[in-house]
This record gives sequence, C-alpha cells and structure tokens, in this order.
Amino acid sequence: MTTWSEFVEQHGTLPEWPYPIRYDQESEIAADVLIVGGGVAGCHAAISAARQGAEVVIVETGHLKRSGSGGTGVDHWHGACKNPCSKVTPLDYTMAVMESAHGYSNGIARYITCTEGWETLLECEQMGVQIRDLHDEFKGADFRDDETKLMFGYDYRNRHILRIWGFDLKQCLFYEMKRLRIRMYNRTVVTSLLTEGARQGGRVVGATGVNMRTGEFYIFKSKATIIASGGGGRLFSFAPEMTAAGAMSTMNSAGTGHAIGWNAGAEFVQMEQTAPGRLSGFGYAPYSMGNTSNTYHGTSIVDANGKEVPWFDPFGRELKTVEERFLPSQGQRFQLGIGIGLQMYADQYKWNDLSRDLPERIRRGEFQLPLYADLTRLSEIERRCIWGMMIGNEGKTRIPIYDTLTKAGFDPDKDLLQAPVMLPEGYQHSNFWGGTPHPHLRSLAGGGFLVDWDLRTSLEGLYAAGTSPVFGAGCHGESHTMGRYAARKAADYAKDAAEPVVDRKQVDAEKERAYRHVKQNKNGIGWKELNAAIARVMQDYCGKYKNELTLTRGLSLLNELKENEGATACAANPHELGRTLECFSLITLGEMVMQASRLRKCSTAYLDFYRLDYPKMDPPEWEKHLPMRQEDGRVKWRELPLDFHLRPPYASSYEENYARHAGQLERQGAHES
Repeated sequence: MTTWSEFVEQHGTLPEWPYPIRYDQESEIAADVLIVGGGVAGCHAAISAARQGAEVVIVETGHLKRSGSGGTGVDHWHGACKNPCSKVTPLDYTMAVMESAHGYSNGIARYITCTEGWETLLECEQMGVQIRDLHDEFKGADFRDDETKLMFGYDYRNRHILRIWGFDLKQCLFYEMKRLRIRMYNRTVVTSLLTEGARQGGRVVGATGVNMRTGEFYIFKSKATIIASGGGGRLFSFAPEMTAAGAMSTMNSAGTGHAIGWNAGAEFVQMEQTAPGRLSGFGYAPYSMGNTSNTYHGTSIVDANGKEVPWFDPFGRELKTVEERFLPSQGQRFQLGIGIGLQMYADQYKWNDLSRDLPERIRRGEFQLPLYADLTRLSEIERRCIWGMMIGNEGKTRIPIYDTLTKAGFDPDKDLLQAPVMLPEGYQHSNFWGGTPHPHLRSLAGGGFLVDWDLRTSLEGLYAAGTSPVFGAGCHGESHTMGRYAARKAADYAKDAAEPVVDRKQVDAEKERAYRHVKQNKNGIGWKELNAAIARVMQDYCGKYKNELTLTRGLSLLNELKENEGATACAANPHELGRTLECFSLITLGEMVMQASRLRKCSTAYLDFYRLDYPKMDPPEWEKHLPMRQEDGRVKWRELPLDFHLRPPYASSYEENYARHAGQLERQGAHES
C-alpha cells in the first residue's frame, strides 16, 4: 500500500479525490429516532431505542466503530452504585456530587446515571465487554470481590467504582448496532436541526447533513431526535498534527450539537464554565508519564534522589501505609473518584493524594526534579493491576503506552517511570502528564443543554445525552447511561408523536449555505486557517480572566471572522467542506461561551470563572443558573435556582422524580399524563 507521502514523492502531485462527488444530490431518510453523534452515548442510545422497537438512524462525523472520546477504551466505570458490592446509594452519590459542586452540577443526570449505571454496565457485559476478573488473575486482592469477581478502584471499602477491561467497549457497541440493523451514517457532518414550520423554538422534526466523502446532502426526518455529540475540542486550541495523540478526549469535536441546538432555539446553561486546558494536547500522551492520578491512583512518587513524596488524606493528615491510600479517612463516609466532571471536590468526598504543597516544596529544594513513579513500592498484585490491566484498557493507552513501553523494555517490577519536568506549579495536580496548563488555554467544562427529568431539552422532540451535550453530567459511564435513558424516553415519545413535516424552504436555505464553500472563488482561506483564528480569538478574549470589554470585542471578532474570512473560505473536496462547516459551529460555540460569560456578572471559584470587572467571589445573589437561548439573533435569558430539579413542577425528592419519569409507573399501569 502506498502512503500519502510516497504518492506525492512519486508523482509530484496530490492524488485525485478517491470517492465519487455528489454535490447537491439529496437523500431523504426517515426514522422514529434520529441520533446526532456516535460516541458511547450515541451508540448506547441507538441500541436502547432499537430495543424499544423504534426505527433508528445514527449520524457520526467519524466512523462509529471507534469514534468519540470513549472510542479508544476505558478502564474504570464511575457511579455503579447498585452493583452488589456497593455501599453507596444513588442518593448518597448524587448529594456528594452536588455538595462538591456547590449546586453547579446536574442533579437529574447524576441521579439517573448512578441509579441505572450498573444496569447499563451489565448490558455492556452482555454485548461482550469484560467487567469481571474471569480468569482469577487478581484473586484475593483487596480491590476484588471473590464471589462476583468484580474489581474496584479508588475506594476499596465502598466499592462504587468498577475496574473493567474496556479497550474494546466501543467495538462491542458497534457490532450490537449492526446486529440490530440500525442504520448508520458515518463521515457525515450534521449542519442544522429542522423544526416544524421552520420556526425557531418549534418542535424538532429532523436534521440536515453533508457526507464528508461524497458531498451528498442528507435530509433526516424524525419523530424524536437525540443530541449525543462531543464538545469543542478545537475551540480554544488548534494544532492537530501536534495534539492528536496528546489529548485525553477527541480533538476533532466541533460543538456541532451545541451549535445546531442553539440555532434551533434550545436553552443552554452553564456555558460560561471553562477549565484549564490540561488535557487538550499540549502536555504528553495520556498516561505515558509518571503520575499518580486516575488510572495510576495509589502509585508512589519519588524524586531524583529516591526520596518519596508523602501521601495525605483530604484533611491534611499524612498517610503512613500504601493501603491507606485506597480507603476513606476519618470524617469521610466514602470517596468520589477523579474523572467525573467536577472541578472541585468537598474534602469529605475527595480522594487521598500527594502533598498539596508539593509545588512549594519543590521550590524550596526539598524534592529534586525530575520526579518518578515507582510502582515497585506497591504490592505485586497492585502493580500488575495498574500496569497490566488498567494501562492496557484506558483510552489511548493499550498500543501507544502499554505495548510501546513494554516492547522497549520497561519493567514495572524494577523500573521507574519519569514524570515530566515542569514549572513547580505543574505539580499542583498529580495528573502530571497533562503538563503545565496555560492560563488562556481553556476547554469546555460543564455547559450544555438544559434538560428535564426525561433528558428532554426545552424543544419538543429534542433530547440530549452524554457528558458534552448535557450540562454538568459526568464522564464515560455516565455517557452510556444517559444515552440508554434518553433513548428510552425518546422512543416512547415517538410512539405517539405526529409524523414529521419538513419545511422545504428551510431545507433549501440550509443546502445553499452548506455548499457555498465549494462553489465560490478558490482564493479564500482554508478551514485550518479559519479554525486557528477562532482558537486565537477564544484564547485572547475569553481566557481565564475576562471583562466586559474583552468579551464584547471577542464577540465582534468572531462575527468578523464569520462575515469576512469565513464568508470567503473555500473547500476543495467534501472533507474540507465538512471541516469548514464545523468551523462555523465552532464560531457559534464560541459566541455561546462569551454570551454566557457576559451574563454572569460576578466571579466564582465553583465554575473557575473570573471577571476582572466583577472581582467579588461567589456573592450569594449570583448563586443561580442563567439559562439562555437564541431568538431571532438575540440572546434571551432568565434566572433559575440551582435546585430547580427539586422544585415545582418537579417533586421535591430525587427518588420520587425518578419514579415518575424513568418508566416504573408506566410498567405498573399508572401512566403519567
């Protein structure tokens, strides 16, 4: 097989586009349930809806077999509170998350995911995912239950976080979709939502899309639609040749689901929340460097002279043994694990970690760089679990990290794994491979669609699932579980929904917009230049520190990009066309972040949000959500209590709301009107 570079060298020219070009050609596809986005949330949603008897179509910009942030694997599953060994209830877990987030999280999504997470994981097991130590490799370990053969992480006493062999989890979902004969559209960028009567804010009746290989135009008609797309991996930074392998999640996401939802008139909340771009690709390959975070939790860290960095509990008490690192401390009922979409944790639920003042101790010379992860100081069974089992299954680690280092001779029984050499402040977080985050390099960190207890958005017929579309929602296991739940509700809605009627004028307008960049003069900029400009505007005008002037100027610059450079952007083939259309989604996403940032006229540590013109931290009068939507090009917003999900028209308890909405009452014959 000839590579791209070899072809150019041999022929002195680029190869011809290898697929048939079908610009303007239309295909109309009808479904009961349309799913936009094919990560783990979208795939599980497709499976769930199909099992409910719905006709399902799923659309993905990549290939469904491995696409999305979860497509490369996972080694542990959070919030499986109903597994037979768990000592944490769904209510315990939800309250711990909401307390840690000071209310700035999603109580609906959290309660649903830890109530149904174990059931969802069992479904994954039925599809072929290994979730138990079937071969007794770790029999007798503190983190294993010998009766069920389940394995646990972080908190060995309360056992609500499961270790799993999830390197092939996405493939298992893919083959189950094939078995169910779900119609799959790969390499397709969705460009808009279609609404009843073409009205912004009206019932969603489908979507439009463009095939990124043939250029064919798709009109999807659906009774119900689920947004399960990714976040904005290319919003604040764009250097794909450098960052693709160095990011934990996918860097190809362009916030398409957010953008089409915003343009259709859906409400969004918490879009002002961003976080340091630690995992955005400017550090090191995930889990390739010595650290003690997440998958490496519990690992000993030593300095260049072999001096061990001490471990402490969340209350500042030094831990004397390795075993204590995996257990709650005095004053804690249980510990939450890292990687569940929280920016901070209350001490009563935070995990044990390295000394919090490690950066200062490095500055004083108490510890000499470089630091190293020393797996030899763990027990043999802990060492085998971290290096052999977890590093072999976590996202992006099986081939580039585990296989590469093993073939190079790395032996965890005797070798150390060096941590990166950084500025001292880079060691504040024990996830060392993330590097030292730049203050203006941010990433989305919790904003998304405002949803109800059915995971329905503010628009009829439109649902959301996954940790990017749904605000404050969590991580990998949560994405699966929300997809499963939202699809159940969407399929139920579709049973009685009126047939979708698509407005032809709305389709024609979108089709004209979509093809503009392949039909105009080829002297304009390409999509990469446009994407780089968007990222620079976001870094400069919506970084960690903001004020009204920077945000206003940033909005003006994004609009100028859209009307000037963006309007003349050209595409030479369907792939470039798809990427160009994604750039316009990124512009919309950036506008959403800046508009939400303008609305919150205060600073708050809970959202890692800082306004230089409103420096007062966390004033009580601003402890509220600020849902916003677009109407005729203008931003409309309102105020909403942080605990809105437990206020009328909802019930006052999580348990009652779940019972009303999850389907139990219907099964008991007490169908809710």
